[in-house]
Amino acid sequence: MANNLVESIQANLGLPALQKVDPNIQEAKDKNSISSGAKLAQAAIPTVATGIYRLTRTDEGCAKVQGSQVSDSWLEIIFDAKTADVVEKVARYANVPRADAEPLMEKIAVEAIGVIRKEQAGPAGDTVSLREYMSQQRHNILVYLPAAMQIGDLLNDNSMDDRTNKMEGPISNLMHKIENTMARGES
Repeated sequence: MANNLVESIQANLGLPALQKVDPNIQEAKDKNSISSGAKLAQAAIPTVATGIYRLTRTDEGCAKVQGSQVSDSWLEIIFDAKTADVVEKVARYANVPRADAEPLMEKIAVEAIGVIRKEQAGPAGDTVSLREYMSQQRHNILVYLPAAMQIGDLLNDNSMDDRTNKMEGPISNLMHKIENTMARGES
């Protein structure tokens, strides 16, 4: 099993530890006691990872992630026309200026692409292995994504904000494995 993408990004960039979202309240348990820097990491890392997950659902998106391309504007590649709206939602959630959120999100995107390229099983250009890797990461991403941001709504995938994605336990974990298996077939 691959390492947790969200935790790898957080550790590699030395950002504050993220808190899993409580499925009952749809927020991190200690939301009010964490700093705006921690809130920014809490919002930005899973948001960028969610965008990359969505990007890898197409062959064209997989090619962008797997390529040797180095970019200064990964956010534009990941979120396309919705980049400004996504950055605004992250900034608003963390209560920081957009000018603080966007550079950090770009740094997170560069790190995420690097981690994915390093950890993805299979040869470059193998869209099946990349989709499988990202499908395995889906639950790891969504348990940290604050539903209050409504990123799923913005990206036209309301299942991302669904509280059942944040549930854990024997039955929930079994259901997440089934979801991940079914998600591999998306295109």
